[in-house]
Amino acid sequence: MPEKKNTEFDRPGGYATPRGAIQVQAEAARLLQASDIRLLGDTAPGHEVAATTVRPAYETADPDTRLYIGDCRDVLPNLPDRGAVDLVFADPPFNWDVPYDEWSDGMPRSEYERFTFDWLDACIDVLSDRGAIWVNIPDDTAAEIVMHLKRRGLTMVNWCVWHFRFGQHRDSSFIMSKVHALYFVKDPSNRIWNPDAVLEQSDRAAIYNDARTQAKTNHAGMRVPMDVWYGPYWGRVQGNNKERRHRHHNQIPEVYLERVILACSNKGDLIVDPFCGSGTTSTVARAWNRRSITTEYGEGNAESAWERIAGIGMLRKGQSVGGTSAIGAKRSSRTKH
Repeated sequence: MPEKKNTEFDRPGGYATPRGAIQVQAEAARLLQASDIRLLGDTAPGHEVAATTVRPAYETADPDTRLYIGDCRDVLPNLPDRGAVDLVFADPPFNWDVPYDEWSDGMPRSEYERFTFDWLDACIDVLSDRGAIWVNIPDDTAAEIVMHLKRRGLTMVNWCVWHFRFGQHRDSSFIMSKVHALYFVKDPSNRIWNPDAVLEQSDRAAIYNDARTQAKTNHAGMRVPMDVWYGPYWGRVQGNNKERRHRHHNQIPEVYLERVILACSNKGDLIVDPFCGSGTTSTVARAWNRRSITTEYGEGNAESAWERIAGIGMLRKGQSVGGTSAIGAKRSSRTKH
């Protein structure tokens, strides 16, 4: 049967939709700030930051792009740009004993959580009032990050999932095929949000060629992406993928950063990535004329990342926009649904 609106509810569009999720999250953030939430990381001593002048190891202009070498917990609090950052994207070490350049990735759990809270706090402190923070994190630390950001008073806008088909085989449990993409803001009523910049084809258009969606006045056949992200170029960057940087681990695809940057920043805005890695954030930011600052602990990784950021550049610009994430084949008008 065709879908019908329930007009007995005084809600936008006439649908019986629940109260806005962002409003609920904002209320939760206010309440959690006053609560006494304790996490394991609270038992470990925090990082002591010394006031100092920090200078980028690499920098270039048009747009302003800087890479600092050092611990992000020391660099970010000493940036001259504190309070003026529009967007933070963080893909931290997961504490999985990955052999990162110079970084020890096997801390005791309490120390790792304390490290996580310290770098999160440094990121929050550099954000402007309208700023947003995205964190890319697996299952085992997602809950702790959500709770810490909430107790710091930030509002969760989305808990997205980056889904990939090439998970590593194992017999002990279901294969991991996702990482969480957590989207928080300081002020949900005053955030940078550009939904029109990241539209994709709706299933009604891509599969069913529905005349109703094609007849819309604005964005016919298009929609804002759902909160599970997958599709062409969205897989793990590995093997002979042309984006692959061979000295780097757990590399995120360009389309992922492109979606975040287009949706949550404007041309000329300032983006910070506390864990440079292969340099994806600054590479995509430069391609879309955003300023960026990133930090990297190891000199070798920093040199390799800068080669990509300032030399190679973005390889798949625009590939996150306008496509389809439909999982069904296109149907003819005669096909019964």
